[in-house]
Amino acid sequence: MEKSISWLEKLLTLQGLKADVSGEQMTEDDGSYWLTIDTSSLSEAEVDSLIGDRGQVLDSIQYLANITLNIGQNEDEQRAYTIEINGYREKRQAELKTLAEEAAQQVIANGQEHEIKGLSSAERRHVHGLLGEYEQLETFSRGREPERHLVVKMAGEGDENTEEE
Repeated sequence: MEKSISWLEKLLTLQGLKADVSGEQMTEDDGSYWLTIDTSSLSEAEVDSLIGDRGQVLDSIQYLANITLNIGQNEDEQRAYTIEINGYREKRQAELKTLAEEAAQQVIANGQEHEIKGLSSAERRHVHGLLGEYEQLETFSRGREPERHLVVKMAGEGDENTEEE
């Protein structure tokens, strides 16, 4: 935990930002960590720049954290890091849960596949996981970045263009 906090604080310093970082382990079992950037010393513009358009900068920082902090670690020592700032991740996860539930209900009600556009790859993976609880549904991703999107459909219905993520 200390290593990850120190790494993120150094990254912020290299960006010309001075901010404290706190961390907490999500569950004892999965070894995932939630690192929160304290915004009290940052301006609104600095916070916005760390989040970026639709969370793209925050996603990039999180990707770097996960790659860098797990280099050279045995698989059982690797951790998953979520970077939070200003409640962005918490709000976005709630939005994704609502989006997933609405898509599931729509597909169950009318039997037609439903496309969810405008998600990052991390968000698509998250929604795949959320919808995995619905045994009667299946999900896959279709298209190429930056137009790649998630498709929800009734399980067992064929689609020759499916690409699992």
